[in-house]
Order: sequence, then C-alpha cells, then structure tokens
Amino acid sequence: MGGLWASSWSKVKIVAPVILSGTVCLLFFYKEMNILLLGEEQAQDVGVNVEKTRKIILVMAALVTSGAVAACGVIGFIGLIIPHIMRIVVGPDHRIFLPASCLCGSMFLVWIDTFARTLISPTELPVGIITAMIGVPFFLLLLRKRKKLSGF
Repeated sequence: MGGLWASSWSKVKIVAPVILSGTVCLLFFYKEMNILLLGEEQAQDVGVNVEKTRKIILVMAALVTSGAVAACGVIGFIGLIIPHIMRIVVGPDHRIFLPASCLCGSMFLVWIDTFARTLISPTELPVGIITAMIGVPFFLLLLRKRKKLSGF
C-alpha cells in the first residue's frame, strides 16, 4: 500500500521535473484531447494525427504516473475518483479539466493523508486503505448508474 510516510524532499526533487514536464506537455495537447472526445474519424477529419497524438499522450501520462508511483508508491483510486468527479464538476474541456484534476487530486491526497495520520494516532494507516474505502463504493455507484442508463 502506498503512502506519504516514506516520501522525502529528496524524492520530490528527483521526480518533480519528470512530473511537471509531463503534465505541462499534456496541457499542450488539450485541443487534441477535446477533439478526440468527438471520435477518431471526426478527429482525423479535422486534421488530428490520432495515432501519433495517442502515443504522445500515453507516454506522457505513463511518465507522470510512474514518477508519482516512484515517489509515493501505489495509492489506488485517487487517479480514478478525482477525474470522474472533476469531469462532472468542470465539464469535459481538458483546458480546465486537467489542471482541476491535478489540483483537486493533490488536495484530496493531502486530506486523506492527514486523516490517515490522525485516525488512530500515533499509528498511521496506509493511505491506500482509506482511498479504497472511498473508491470502491464510488465505482459501485457509477456502475449502478451506468447500468440504469443502459437499461440492463
């Protein structure tokens, strides 16, 4: 289970350039990501090189994710819960959606880490346990909602 207990400023110094450069690169692709929401054919019709764009976005997302996991370990559900919530709150425009997800995801992690450190003090719970306790019901709710919308 990942957590912030093993993190240090030296790790932050190492992974910050990787995470920041990957995030900035992803922000430059917001127009292409918005167009890809329309579908592959429409994106190609507008002039987006779909394959090249997808590869770049995939590599940058993997770079950012691997940097975060290297610094903190695997902390499940934050990268899954927060983007779903942010898409509902701010909409699908990646120009707003990506920074909002980054900011709210980091705030959520700090809140959950603080909660994990104070819940049964002086012992610290792994952050992944608390995020799983929030994430599993959240995704069950999403699945149930999708099931109702599809009519099954």
